[in-house]
Amino acid sequence: MATATVASAAETVQERPSAPIRTETSRRNRPAVVGPESGPEPPFPIPLSGAVQRGFGRGGKDLGCPTANLPDESLAHMSQITQTGVYYGYARVYPPEDAENLSGQDVKVLPMVMSLGWNPFYKNERLTAEVHIMHDFVSDFYGYHLKALVLGYIRPELDYISREALIDDIETDKRVALNSLARPAYEKYQEDPFFQSP
Repeated sequence: MATATVASAAETVQERPSAPIRTETSRRNRPAVVGPESGPEPPFPIPLSGAVQRGFGRGGKDLGCPTANLPDESLAHMSQITQTGVYYGYARVYPPEDAENLSGQDVKVLPMVMSLGWNPFYKNERLTAEVHIMHDFVSDFYGYHLKALVLGYIRPELDYISREALIDDIETDKRVALNSLARPAYEKYQEDPFFQSP
């Protein structure tokens, strides 16, 4: 990982930082599994939580990858110890007691990938954390509490010459996350006490 953290980048850069362009070489050289076989190493696992915010609406509509955006204040800890990029782990949605729009499957601890960064392809003006839970939800859950346990780092944030190249990398990110989580040292985090209550 780069030595500069997200927090230091935010302090030293007044505008959106640049990101390298994704190349065919970088696409071909991507590993199928990331993270040590023995399990997460510091600074992981990193717990995040907060109410799901409305984002730009691009994830599901434009990229086929709906995301749950976490509030800015929930990112403070992670932004001090990591760099921008794509991460993997587990997440869980906690509906209010009177909510009837989510099924029992929707509220389980589920695998996720998360983008922490500036979305250079879309020229965002602020840092965001967008969590894609790898599950087909029956309904939206804006405003519901979400917890995510970040277990590892997949790749740095990149810029793209086309939407298709971005979608291709997102699909690879999902496969890498699932492969990386399908190991006993990572699967056990589905039962982590962090997920027991909102």
